[in-house]
This record gives sequence, structure tokens and C-alpha cells, in this order.
Amino acid sequence: MGINVKKLSLVLAVALVSAFSVAPIQAAEKPTTVSGCKEPTAKAHTPATVKEPMSVSKSLPKTMTIDTNCGAIVISLLTTKAPLTITKLSALAKAKYFDLSFCHRLTTEGLFVLQCGDPTASGSGNPTGWKGFKDENLPANKANNYPVGTVAMANSGPGTNGSQFFIIYADTTLGPNYTIWGKVTKGLDLVKKIGAVGAYKLNASDNKPYYANDGFPIQTVEIRKVSVK
Repeated sequence: MGINVKKLSLVLAVALVSAFSVAPIQAAEKPTTVSGCKEPTAKAHTPATVKEPMSVSKSLPKTMTIDTNCGAIVISLLTTKAPLTITKLSALAKAKYFDLSFCHRLTTEGLFVLQCGDPTASGSGNPTGWKGFKDENLPANKANNYPVGTVAMANSGPGTNGSQFFIIYADTTLGPNYTIWGKVTKGLDLVKKIGAVGAYKLNASDNKPYYANDGFPIQTVEIRKVSVK
């Protein structure tokens, strides 16, 4: 089961108008929020135009901090194993590309990821004009090759990396097709709590939400700022 950035485009496009403005599911048997999360203020929007760096930066940051409405997620960057990926993501972070966007996808069965990095929140958005860049640091094809805490690129095929990435919150087995570029060092407990609340989709016939193992996070996750250093 892959992390394909186009997979959810249709259902997400239907949901964009209301997905982040209303409480998606009201169910007494399960929580719909994570304690401490604040109300989001962002809106899905067209990605900013960012000049794409075409070669590896001579000076790469060591950490990335994703400040969300639920708290901070700190990532140790694998600069020696994925230098081109870190170069690209650093350029986007410095240009505030990720700021005031949503983590638009959560999966909760077999595949345990929180996916972010698409300002359109449609599952198909990437930096305007970028053609996709090569894969790096691909894991072995074995069980749990994307262990808990791994941060990797989402893509729609070889060499199609853009801005979307995912955080693994429980050991996951995938095809070895997704560049691993970081490891969460702080905030993993937060991602696990978001995963425990679950995901939802919208019924195509009446636009009502229902629980799903692959869809929007029920607890809305807003990226307020991404910084690298």
C-alpha cells in the first residue's frame, strides 16, 4: 500500500469546502479532539511559487521544527543520506511554503501515517513549476522498513517528489519507494494521539462524515510554521 499523493485527490476535492471548518464527527464513544490542540485559522490555498534549488546546498540544516496547532514536532534531518531532499525541503521551509497549511491525510490500519505538505489540502498539490526530484535513502524491502518516527517523502512514482511528506506513528511496512529524510525526536506522542482519534471521509451522496481508515484527520492538524536550523 503506497503513499500516493494522487490517491485521495477526488474525495479530498469534494471535501475542501467544509473539511476544515466544522467538527467532522460527533460520536460519544470516541474522542474527536486531542487535548491541548487549538482551533485552526488556516485555509486551503494555492501553493506559493518557490524557486527550486537544483543542486545540493553546501550548508544543510540539522533539524526541522513543525509548529502545529497541537504542539511542536521536531525532526532530526538525515543530511548525509538525503542531502538533495533536505535542500529542497529547506528551501520550501525558508520560503514559508508550509506555513498555514494542513496535514490532509491520516491512515490508521496497516499503514500508520500523518501526511502533510500540500497547501491545497487536496492530496495533489506540490510547488508550482517543480518537476519532481530523485529518490534518496530508500530502505530495504522488508517488514517494518518504515519504523515508528520515520519521516519520508510522499510521491506518485519514482522521481516525483515535491513537497508532500509523511510521519510514521507506528511501525509500517511499505514498498521501498519513499525517501526517508528524517526522524522525529520530539512530538511523536502528539502524532500518536492524533492517530488514535482517527480519520474520516465525506459521503459523496450527502456530504456527511463517516469514520475511515484513510482520510482526513478527525483532529484537524494545522501547520502554523516550519523552521530549519
